[in-house]
Amino acid sequence: MGPTRAQFIQYAPAALAVGALTVGPWSALAAAAAGVGAWAVNASAPALRSLIACGITATGSGIAAHQIITSGMNPLIALGLAVPAGAAALAHHRNTTSELPTLPATATAAPGQTSQVQLITAWWAEFISGPTQTEGRKLIQPGADLAHLALDVGDEHVSFTGVITLPQGQQVRVKAADIAAVYQIPVSQVEMGDAKHYAPNALPITVHLTKAAEQPQITATGTPTTPEQVWAAHVAVPEGAMPGTTLALTRYDGPLDWEGIATRDRKAIGTVNIQDLAGNLDLETIQIALAPTDKPSQMGVRVMKEHALMHGTMLSSVVDELAMDARGYIRLGTYIDARPALVPLAQPGSGARHLYLVGGSRSGKSGCLEQVLLSAHRSRIGVILASPQAGTIAGAPLSAYCGDGLDEAMGALRLAYAMMLDREARYRSPSFPFTDPLILTVIDEAHMLLSVSSPYHLEAKAIVEQLTRRSLKRGIGVVLATQTPLAEDLGNSTVIRSQLLIGGGAVFLRCARGQGSLVGANAVEGAEGIDLSSIPSSWPGQYAKVAERDMTGLATAAAAGPEDGTFGLGYLLTPGSQAVQFRSLHLDVAPASLTGTMPPVAVEDCDSWQHREAITQTATVDQRGKNLIGSLADLLTAAQHGPPERPPQRAQTGPATPAGPSDGQELIKPRILELLRQESIPMTAETIARKLGTSAKHIKPRLSELKKRDEVTNENGLWRAA
Repeated sequence: MGPTRAQFIQYAPAALAVGALTVGPWSALAAAAAGVGAWAVNASAPALRSLIACGITATGSGIAAHQIITSGMNPLIALGLAVPAGAAALAHHRNTTSELPTLPATATAAPGQTSQVQLITAWWAEFISGPTQTEGRKLIQPGADLAHLALDVGDEHVSFTGVITLPQGQQVRVKAADIAAVYQIPVSQVEMGDAKHYAPNALPITVHLTKAAEQPQITATGTPTTPEQVWAAHVAVPEGAMPGTTLALTRYDGPLDWEGIATRDRKAIGTVNIQDLAGNLDLETIQIALAPTDKPSQMGVRVMKEHALMHGTMLSSVVDELAMDARGYIRLGTYIDARPALVPLAQPGSGARHLYLVGGSRSGKSGCLEQVLLSAHRSRIGVILASPQAGTIAGAPLSAYCGDGLDEAMGALRLAYAMMLDREARYRSPSFPFTDPLILTVIDEAHMLLSVSSPYHLEAKAIVEQLTRRSLKRGIGVVLATQTPLAEDLGNSTVIRSQLLIGGGAVFLRCARGQGSLVGANAVEGAEGIDLSSIPSSWPGQYAKVAERDMTGLATAAAAGPEDGTFGLGYLLTPGSQAVQFRSLHLDVAPASLTGTMPPVAVEDCDSWQHREAITQTATVDQRGKNLIGSLADLLTAAQHGPPERPPQRAQTGPATPAGPSDGQELIKPRILELLRQESIPMTAETIARKLGTSAKHIKPRLSELKKRDEVTNENGLWRAA
């Protein structure tokens, strides 16, 4: 096998020197042949210049030495001419070595490829796609070939473009940092296409092998212009947002697109007010993202010209990631650095996990709950849904039991508590996984049940405290959603929030002004100092977009896009980590449409489930709202004695309403049957009561009696005529 192209170019001057020493002037023909050969193998212009210069020196020295030897002069003089020839050959070797690194031993050139293209292709195969020539080397992503490679060489830059391609059905996992490490360049010199706009198995890239570093300049007046100077002048000063810190850039792509690490010498940075920081940097709060590190003296800072999460991640594009993985995690959205945002619903070998969800109106809270219901359905997890605000969760049909309405939601909590007692009675020693399915108790608008103003305040608070404390090892998790992180929304219970955070993850979305501060009494470990009310409701420039009016009429068929608002934008806190900015998936399709033909996951057929209608109507506390029933046997006994009246859990401020006569209650049954037959659609007990102009507590016992006579049926809290 002959010499490689790189070897030919590097060692040609040395060969010319030896040839000239041997044959004298006739070596000029060899020099000309070497030049033609270098041109034929597509050597670069610098390599040709070096070859010509060094070749002339080596050839001339060789010819002179040949003449000295043939004329009979002292051979030491000829030996002295070897010094400039050797120096020329060594200089040429160094020049070409710096330009043409050694290729892998078995790399073969495709027809028509230049030396640089061969080198780029060889390194890509060696470290990224394979086949590698180094035994035991772990490739970054086998099969991720670099197609459509094009080289751009200028006076001051060298770059190449291409498309990372994979077989259909696979997704590109090669990162900019991987490419930068292979070619030994800064990450900022690698540009990758936005994965949202290309097929999963094809992603364009641009790599700048040599590029003049873009650095901002100091103005003549001395005004700070670089991020480090602005930071030192406005942020690190005593009155700044992060006093005593210094900024070290890790990426710079312009004054409105950079990343860095803020460091305070041997002191914790502490709580950072992002509004003050935005003011110091003369930016909007939405353009700044902070990422706490493992060191309390450091904080990651990112400034964005356009928010990285503005365009969102479509639900339909990540359907395969919605089900629970082997570690018990589901995908809820996307982090600020484009990584999947995952939350746990279970832990292998342990049990279920809780999830705490906070978000005000139009924050994306309901969308997150619908994603959780869909993920539970695809993971074959049973759901008991408590929704005090009737008709707000579109994914309600995915639940095994739905309590839709205030009274029904309280009934769903009682059923979840009974299921925990039932499993405790059947599983004396915790053993996971059970033969029974995992259960999620989803509580939407929990403040309507837990706050002091709720008629069910004491009972709901007692049940949720017990569920969050005891249910995980029985395979029952709690997903609790409320509008603010304030203690009042959880019934002033410190137990509920602490148990939710210990037992799982937390999602913090935008809240109303003055109600979203996670400081002081509302502080959450890992999310210290975050003010959820500072998350804006719209992206920068949205007001100008609204000003462009279209007077053709209301677009009733149009759906809101991710760029139309910041719904779903917030912070995700997972066990043992810091809160990181993320955005939940954008519901470009209805979650219920992705369930396929699979029915809702049923709860096991146990005593609690068999008596669920009676249990949901049986108060689990006494008339004072205390002494929670603690055993399954006592709860079933109380349920068999019939549903008692709602215990008075708050002072009555108005005149007492006289109870209706018992015969009036009996006359309700025919009216219920007539209504259900006329409407011919399933209805909740609250809806029936509203249509009949009476209270739901009068309707529910009559419905149970009609069900025992097989005149009505109940499916997931929805009643219809038999």
